[in-house]
Amino acid sequence: MRVAVDTGGTFTDFVAEIEGRLVTHKVPSTPEDPSRAILRGLAELTERTGRAAEEVLHGTTVGTNAFLTRRGARVALLTTRGFEDVIFIGRQARPELYNFMVEKPRPVVARSLILGVRERVLADGTVEIPLAEEELARVRAWVENKRPEAVAISFLHAYAFPEHERRLAEALADLGIHISLSSEIRPEFREFERTATTLLNAYLAPVMGRYVRRLSEALPGARIFIMQSNGGLMPAEAVERRAVMTLLSGPAGGVMGALRLARELGFERILTLDMGGTSTDVSLCDGAPTYTREYEIEGHPVALPLIDIHTIGAGGGSLAWFDPGGALRVGPQSAGANPGPACYGRGGTRPTMTDAHVLAGRLLPHRFLGGRMLLSPELSARALAELGARQRLSPEALALAIIEIANTNMEAALRKVSLERGHDPRQFVLVAFGGAGALHAAELAARLSVPRVLVPRLSGVLSALGILLAEPRFDFSAGLRPSKDPVTYRFLRQKLDGLREEALSEARKLGFATRDLTLEETVDLRYRGQSFEITVPFGPHFEETFHREHERLYGFRLPGKPLEATAVRLSLVIRRRPPAWPEFRGGTDLRPVEYTQLLLSPQSRQKSPVYLWEDLPVEAEITGPSLVIGDFTTVYVPSGFRAACDRFGHLHLYRP
Repeated sequence: MRVAVDTGGTFTDFVAEIEGRLVTHKVPSTPEDPSRAILRGLAELTERTGRAAEEVLHGTTVGTNAFLTRRGARVALLTTRGFEDVIFIGRQARPELYNFMVEKPRPVVARSLILGVRERVLADGTVEIPLAEEELARVRAWVENKRPEAVAISFLHAYAFPEHERRLAEALADLGIHISLSSEIRPEFREFERTATTLLNAYLAPVMGRYVRRLSEALPGARIFIMQSNGGLMPAEAVERRAVMTLLSGPAGGVMGALRLARELGFERILTLDMGGTSTDVSLCDGAPTYTREYEIEGHPVALPLIDIHTIGAGGGSLAWFDPGGALRVGPQSAGANPGPACYGRGGTRPTMTDAHVLAGRLLPHRFLGGRMLLSPELSARALAELGARQRLSPEALALAIIEIANTNMEAALRKVSLERGHDPRQFVLVAFGGAGALHAAELAARLSVPRVLVPRLSGVLSALGILLAEPRFDFSAGLRPSKDPVTYRFLRQKLDGLREEALSEARKLGFATRDLTLEETVDLRYRGQSFEITVPFGPHFEETFHREHERLYGFRLPGKPLEATAVRLSLVIRRRPPAWPEFRGGTDLRPVEYTQLLLSPQSRQKSPVYLWEDLPVEAEITGPSLVIGDFTTVYVPSGFRAACDRFGHLHLYRP
């Protein structure tokens, strides 16, 4: 049995593959120790199936939460003397241009734990000040005195000459602390981004290392893989060295799952809407995931290839509240898994989006999680009434207002990844998943004129399914010297051959067969005088590829202008055969199992049919307003929409 696990803020999702058959499961998350929910879910799956997990593929929020709550390691930064403040100065860009009182992001390292090292390398790799033995001894004594849990080493121009970083790492190797080198984490120019990324890796490495070791000890018979932010898997034994690559672990699984599924149905261009209990993640895929190396988390850059995912604090557990001006807000604060929404009956008294859906008749209390978890509608009504009384709003008016505000926030997020980046939403399919995504997807499609919504059969656990379908992946790069290195096919080929040897060595070390490997090669290019570069596939005609891509992005090309190459990149992917997608059996007659009173305005409700997803006939069409209920997802079909079930059991929502 192979099991994929996605840890969310409210629920932990499981998708297991047993001889080509898929089994799904869900348990409440345990934020104080995510491994408890994982072990409980795996034990329940073993009891259900009679199989033990041989491979566990895990999308985790441990690294993200450690950063957001500043509970990472006590980390020290060793950098070239004179550059100790790079991490605080950054790019001198203020997030709010005219706000002189804006607060800078909280640093992950104290000034007292930053040491300038006497060494200096020039941009072309020439050593100006050698790293002396007495300096190594001084730095070692300083580190021993400060007693950090982890050390980040980021020397000026180490991408061009990494030997100084390596020598210092060797001098500290026997101290028993984690060491991150910028020449290994991000061997490219741009000092601030390289230092910040290396520092984040060191900050998270001990936390992630302890977590995966604890999980490995609890699951001695299983090999564990962790989902990376680039959409690939990483063996547990490699996590501590590449901890920063777990920051978007879970959301990346959702994007990969949505893309793989959409391709099976013939859709290459998709917008993804992943709405869980705590947040909503959106992304755009135009034939492939959109990657970025300009991702920031609370103002801290992560300059590594990550799937471009935009996250907002809008989930089923997002709290509704009034700001000092009397305006209604939804999120980003969340009731989480404990106490959860008021309707959970676990002590929560403040209304959430889930409570709004319960009162609006879109969530049926006796069918939540397939009837395994009963909700209390009277607690939702009480919480909404108490909050609404402050602004003389009825519970019904407040519930619809909460849903409307959440839709507006999610529409803005979808616009950010599509319209604001030159993509027309009318040419895409909206893939909605997560426990709550299908409650909002049709209304969002209407706002953005998206012609079709796809709700996967396993939409409630699609992030876990995406992790199950993911393949091990590793990214390698080598920085170049724009003013020195030639931009010729032969030179770049030599650099990429060096990366290829490094990648194959890494794969063999981790036990992967070379026959299963594929390599993707790219190069970062720009016209001389430009400040930023474009990444294009590498091949014999890479210059023409760059000119064409530059013209597509910016409307012009400069064929006579010399080019500069700033980095070469190589991605190694270990191919795996995906499980066969099962045909959907469904029912024979389209008939509602019951009716619900859907709240269409604060004063009116409409009696509307409720269908069970598993009983839908293939090719059946449903007219809105209505609900389709699965074990982990409720699909809201508004007025003016229809929903059709395909042969795999996926729902397609559209306006005729």
